Amino acid sequence: MENVEHRGRKSSVAEQEDAAALEKLGHKQELRRNFSLISMLGLAFAILNTWTALAASLSLALPSGGASAVIWGLIVAGICNLCLAASLAEFLSAFPTAGGQYHWAAIVSWEKWSRGISYCTGWINVAGWVALSATGPLLGSTFIINMVVLFNPDYEGAAWHQFLIYLAFTMFALAVNTFLTRLLPYFTKAAFIWSLAGFALICITILACASPNYQSGKFVYGQFSNQTGWPDGVAWLLGLLQGAFALTGFDATAHMIEEIPRPQVQGPRIMLYCIVIGMVTGFIFLSCLLFCVDDVDQVISAAEGPLLRIFMDATDNHAGSTCLLIFPLVCMLFTTVTLMCTSSRMSYAFARDRGMPFSSIFAKVHPSLDVPLNALLWTAGWVVVFGCVLLGSSSTFNAITSASVVALGVTYAIPPAINILRGRKMLPPTKVFKLPEWLGWIVNLVGIAWTILTTVLFVFPPELPVTSANMNYCIVAFGVILLISGATWVLDGRKHYKSPHLGLDVDGMINGKIEGMQPLQHDSDSADMQGGKGKP
Repeated sequence: MENVEHRGRKSSVAEQEDAAALEKLGHKQELRRNFSLISMLGLAFAILNTWTALAASLSLALPSGGASAVIWGLIVAGICNLCLAASLAEFLSAFPTAGGQYHWAAIVSWEKWSRGISYCTGWINVAGWVALSATGPLLGSTFIINMVVLFNPDYEGAAWHQFLIYLAFTMFALAVNTFLTRLLPYFTKAAFIWSLAGFALICITILACASPNYQSGKFVYGQFSNQTGWPDGVAWLLGLLQGAFALTGFDATAHMIEEIPRPQVQGPRIMLYCIVIGMVTGFIFLSCLLFCVDDVDQVISAAEGPLLRIFMDATDNHAGSTCLLIFPLVCMLFTTVTLMCTSSRMSYAFARDRGMPFSSIFAKVHPSLDVPLNALLWTAGWVVVFGCVLLGSSSTFNAITSASVVALGVTYAIPPAINILRGRKMLPPTKVFKLPEWLGWIVNLVGIAWTILTTVLFVFPPELPVTSANMNYCIVAFGVILLISGATWVLDGRKHYKSPHLGLDVDGMINGKIEGMQPLQHDSDSADMQGGKGKP
């Protein structure tokens, strides 16, 4: 009994310390810290779901470099994203707030430009997460349509068929996030277990069924093909985008950080773990799939989708292939829920700093549901709007989802880029996660270079010659995001945005003598928060 009481007191003290640390960063603790390391890792990995995302996009990557681009492109993307994640992990360890990139950009930027840079970063991040939230129901609905096509080759799909399935995924995610938020940690643990179990079962099953008719190792790890019309080098680089997409979203940990104990320690670990797990499972899964392929061209053009085609190649059984596809299908259900959850927290955090239109509405946490309900409805509303776009034009919808990857990638690079420009002296040396100085420079520069490369590649047309049908409109969608960011800054942000610059002693940081920070004062409690600087 005494041990239980002791643990309870210890937990209570830890919660108070976490709340006090968040208060120093300028915000009150409003959300419950319900997540553990495993449940938060489950959430982060459910969003990446690397092996599922890679399988779903095989038909886009195989024409751009072949099997070698698919396999080794993942490794390149994994290493570069790991550099980006390690760069952001330093920031997360020092300043664990749900605002993430826009918050960190405000802290390390030059005082004159801090508010503007932070505001634009916030808007790009909000837009990126809202658009990324549409990828879960898109892939999930696509898997279901693929099943229908497998059993009914003459099926002529209409856009509204997929839209209804897309809508069902979205409404399920909204319901779970609204009414079952206290159970969300168990939900994300289940997502983690389901994903890993599905990965293992699929790999074992297709290898066993396809035996002994495997492709050669030379094919799996060295085959190159170029059906894009671009020069071979450019085509292989375009194949990297599959890996980049499959590892996007690792900043979810940052936007959920106010819901996990000991965030300075746990957050950086989770951010790095989810990418490493994604790389390993993705490499093994892609290897297994490619060993079981019969005809690459059939996989690329298959009406039932590339993943189901490979399952059929391996098992030669409709029912068996469908059962295997249930695993990634349910993974997409988990992904849709976790994407919406994280997106709502990002919007809530930005509204809390008055970065959103009608910020006072979106910054509210529902008193009985313990969720930022309005921010959740904002995210779900936009996902439905994007679904309506899918009804009219799949190419426009694809441009929006591609722009989400570009947008998030840009926000990953902004804080470390500013820190690099200021000599990597803008983070307190007392942070828990700290890279050696020489390694920090390398990791930051590699991550920034990767962002520049993928941002350019994501706006390339996928093939030549360019037509209205295959044109990549991602640049237009991303341009709209930038336009909205600039317009809202002029009309609203420059007047009302409360930049989360924490009164840090910037000169002291640059000179290596840090005196600490002042908490950002809230209107409601400014009278109680007068005083000097406290030690970090």
